[in-house]
Amino acid sequence: MPLLEVRNLTSGYKDVSVLHGISIQVERREILAVVGSNGAGKSTLLKTVSGLLHPFTGEILFDGAPIQGLEPHRIVEKGVVQVPEGRQLFSYLTVRQNLQVGSHTQEARNRRPETLDVIFQLFPVLAERGHQMAGTLSGGEQQMLATARALMARPNLLMMDEPAWGLAPLLVHRLFDTICQINQQGCTILLVEQHVHQALSIARRGYVLERGLVVMEGEGRQLLKDERLKESYLGI
Repeated sequence: MPLLEVRNLTSGYKDVSVLHGISIQVERREILAVVGSNGAGKSTLLKTVSGLLHPFTGEILFDGAPIQGLEPHRIVEKGVVQVPEGRQLFSYLTVRQNLQVGSHTQEARNRRPETLDVIFQLFPVLAERGHQMAGTLSGGEQQMLATARALMARPNLLMMDEPAWGLAPLLVHRLFDTICQINQQGCTILLVEQHVHQALSIARRGYVLERGLVVMEGEGRQLLKDERLKESYLGI
């Protein structure tokens, strides 16, 4: 049984549909990439799974149980946590305070010291910057903090929305290495990204969205060999 299953999902904003009956599955412990151009519906998908948007039609099943229509905090309690596009940190709180915000569920609060140890092993710079205001961090450090804040909730499924946004190429490479490390520790990852080559290179499987529809799907490295994808997204 997939960890996350989206069935015939139609969603959008007010009365405007952005997703048009799409279906995807995320298997346990995999990295699954959803790629596509701006406006394809990638962020809309994550916001709908997170409960920030309510679907017009369709089902969203997490661990076999429906979650569509639940409030966002209830979805987090079930283990679905999103790293939002643009990081959306609390700029005037310290690094440690931002991390504490991430561990707001009862279980996460109870295991906060243990989780912080894991976070600081994964992101040593955050331990060094613990009392620094989040808004004064570099772009790469802010992305680390946004990811770490989500991990503080101890997710079963970590959804990452354009994590490489605004980062220099070297930092993008390091970021994707870190995503692989998080996955190797047992966390399932749903990765939405415009860096198509990097995302599909680390993903076991991937979906390509265009105008709210799934137009391609398959193993990540196989998709990279597809001539249509090369021409449309890789400029080859």
